[in-house]
Amino acid sequence: MFALHSGPAPDLTRQHEPSLAAIVYANDEYPDAIFKWIVSECRSRNLVLSGVLQHPVCEGSDRRCDVLLEDLASGHRTPLFDDRGAGARGCRLDVAALVDASMKVERSLENDPALLVLNKFGKVEADGGGMCGLMAKALERGIPAIIGVPARNLDAWRNFAGEFSTELSENADEIRKWLGELY
Repeated sequence: MFALHSGPAPDLTRQHEPSLAAIVYANDEYPDAIFKWIVSECRSRNLVLSGVLQHPVCEGSDRRCDVLLEDLASGHRTPLFDDRGAGARGCRLDVAALVDASMKVERSLENDPALLVLNKFGKVEADGGGMCGLMAKALERGIPAIIGVPARNLDAWRNFAGEFSTELSENADEIRKWLGELY
């Protein structure tokens, strides 16, 4: 893994191997409906969740999309992209907003959630930043986590998660089985 963290020893009575799940999807085809279903399924079981749910927001004449990250513990929504004006090129990710959202989610891990839900193992995570620290902390605490991984970042995911990960498709039955093995 990229990040080393000190903290309490993992709760081995709760940890199930592998405890990190990657929903692998085609590049630029984020499985929005699957993540909403996962959150709904867990909430219907009255499970405590930590993490974020992604909400796309497209507005303006250029129909540029922004992403809001909804904190699953508090409901707070954080805009994830900078508005750099018309004609701006390159990555619009607001790294400070991502760090802020990550810190809020980290605080919610104190509530002993049943599952950490993270939207995407993107470029920032592939480079060892972003939400990587959250996944490491969840692993340390024995909290299972699920995250979307675009195909282009699959090798970086495998290098990061190693033996602690399982790869899932977007198939609801496959995901339901993984969730069922946890609870």
